Amino acid sequence: MKAWPPKTWTGLAAISGLLAVGFGAFAAHGVRDPKAVEWLHTGSQYQMSHALAVLAAFGLHRAGARGMGLVAGLFLFGSLIFAGSLYALALGAPRILGAITPIGGLSFMIGWALLAWRAFTLRDQA
Repeated sequence: MKAWPPKTWTGLAAISGLLAVGFGAFAAHGVRDPKAVEWLHTGSQYQMSHALAVLAAFGLHRAGARGMGLVAGLFLFGSLIFAGSLYALALGAPRILGAITPIGGLSFMIGWALLAWRAFTLRDQA
């Protein structure tokens, strides 16, 4: 499988950030149900922080740090599942959809764990 070019990673991170801002604004101005507001707010916060984390991980990947492409992918996947399921719940999806939300959270955690592992196993440059 061929790796995605930089414009794809950057574009996906940008779209993720755009969606985070949009759903955060929707939570602030377009929704009255307190639970829906909470879901939108939580999804937006996690999605935005991970959109930025995708850019950072991809930057490390481009600088030659091994495993960072996988980290970026885990962050994007996590955003899709975690934030996406919360947004869907806020928009009226069946509550059973909330059962997949932790899969996105686990993807975030694996990504952060891999990032930490790679950071602590890198050889120092003399």
